[in-house]
Amino acid sequence: MQSGGTRRARVAMAALGSLLTMAALSACGSAHTAHPDGRHTGRAARPGPAAATPDRTRIPDVGDRLHRDIPADTRQVLAVYGDGKDSPDSTAVLFTKRGSAWDRTRSWPAHNGKRGWTLDHHLGDRRSPVGVFTLTAAGGVLDDPGTALPYSQDESYEAPRDWDESHWHDFDYVIAIDYNRVKGTPPDDAEQPEGEDKGGGIWLHLDHGSGTSACVSLPKEAMEYLLRTLDPEWHPVVLMGDRADLKG
Repeated sequence: MQSGGTRRARVAMAALGSLLTMAALSACGSAHTAHPDGRHTGRAARPGPAAATPDRTRIPDVGDRLHRDIPADTRQVLAVYGDGKDSPDSTAVLFTKRGSAWDRTRSWPAHNGKRGWTLDHHLGDRRSPVGVFTLTAAGGVLDDPGTALPYSQDESYEAPRDWDESHWHDFDYVIAIDYNRVKGTPPDDAEQPEGEDKGGGIWLHLDHGSGTSACVSLPKEAMEYLLRTLDPEWHPVVLMGDRADLKG
């Protein structure tokens, strides 16, 4: 037979266990927020603001002016985002239009003019022109890798051997940027409708690790991918410039 003191001790221990269980449940399932020191505010936690849904009917970080320059029937845009007005570093992103939405397809590091970008390109300024330009012809030293663009293969594209060796393969593959040139003609066509002072011969070509005279340079795998992916029936364009001017 239990003494009264022993029975009272067991009852007290059972009550204490129940209180500890309730406290644990209250802490794990509490809807209250706590201070770092463990004190509770007594207010229910509020959800943070919902993340903004990107507008996929537009190319990201491009303003109205340049968006209006994208032809209505274009379904492929290579957007070249320059790091800064005077920077030779950039990022190239291929967007493909599906329905009304622009899907980000692939991206690569890239280079542009040694002195950056300009809204008024001239011969010898070593800046790449800002704008939207069609892509209608390709070529290079190497054989056609399987492009749907008109392709002219010729050893005449080979970079001069008195250039630094890092440049010798620049023109293994090229895609003409239709700035001051006749669309659809081979990239090395010399005609410049706006005159020689406006510059020309601006291409997408292989990267050599630094800025260019005015072209946009990309890794070899990027050029191969673009050549095999760009489709004249989708009216591809390059949209290029420093980030500030692209938004302007």
